[in-house]
Amino acid sequence: MVTTDNTLDLVLGQKAQTMGDNHISTGVETPLRPDAFDMNDKEKMEIIAHHFAAIMDTLGLDLNDDSLQDTPKRVAKMFVQEIFHGLNPANKPEISAFDNSYDYKRMLVEKNITVKTFCEHHFLPITGKAHVGYVSNGKVIGLSKLNRIVDYYARRPQVQERMTKQILLALQEALDTKDVIIVVDAKHMCVSHRGIQHDESTTLTLEYSGCFENNDMRREFMDCLK
Repeated sequence: MVTTDNTLDLVLGQKAQTMGDNHISTGVETPLRPDAFDMNDKEKMEIIAHHFAAIMDTLGLDLNDDSLQDTPKRVAKMFVQEIFHGLNPANKPEISAFDNSYDYKRMLVEKNITVKTFCEHHFLPITGKAHVGYVSNGKVIGLSKLNRIVDYYARRPQVQERMTKQILLALQEALDTKDVIIVVDAKHMCVSHRGIQHDESTTLTLEYSGCFENNDMRREFMDCLK
């Protein structure tokens, strides 16, 4: 069988659509082009506002209306400086580790960390909670830093499985330990507002390493979440 360029494009397009519809991730790293940050925020916002205005115009909305005329600018600012600011490594929170001077050797758990992110396949919200646990290897970080790490990786178009893994790896690096566990329980608007349109289902993802490979340690962590 001879495969033409058009056939190949069709096959690849169908594969990409299938992956997107099934919320399949392609790797641990967020897929970014090498030139992703060649433009500054102002330049990005100008381009996004221009194209979003075109989308609104195509939908038939009257951009001369007082309520709508500044919407493209508001959306552009929201995308670049708010909901997707975690794309830029310059916005990664600075994490300072301290010696575990009080010699606390048990599990530390931070529960109910707010997760607000967007599905990269449909650009619809994903909202929920993250629960993080770790055992110090001699270093600790401020409690709020756990929240900030979660928030940083949430502030980008995401796949929940990838985000969970990214948070785990970031915490391992910050704490200099493999003894980390994270659970994310979230509701996907791409499930509740399109497609199957089921309102109550949530998605649970779990990543762990180090001492949490032990069943008893994982059970203790999960018991803390009840």
